[in-house]
Amino acid sequence: MSVEEATQAVARLDWFKSSCSSAEGGQCVEVAASADTVHVRDSKDRSGPVLSFATDEWAAFVEFAARD
Repeated sequence: MSVEEATQAVARLDWFKSSCSSAEGGQCVEVAASADTVHVRDSKDRSGPVLSFATDEWAAFVEFAARD
């Protein structure tokens, strides 16, 4: 798969904005999940870079971030 094909595939995913995001903009992220990968991007720059994580890496991050 070429970089262009990969970029198009990521763009077609169902993206979800953080529940902590306000309607006023600010620092927001969007997340999309595929079969074995979780993708993260800046909601203000949807054509910009996308970070991709294995699902187990993402689960570990979410668990860590949820700690008090």
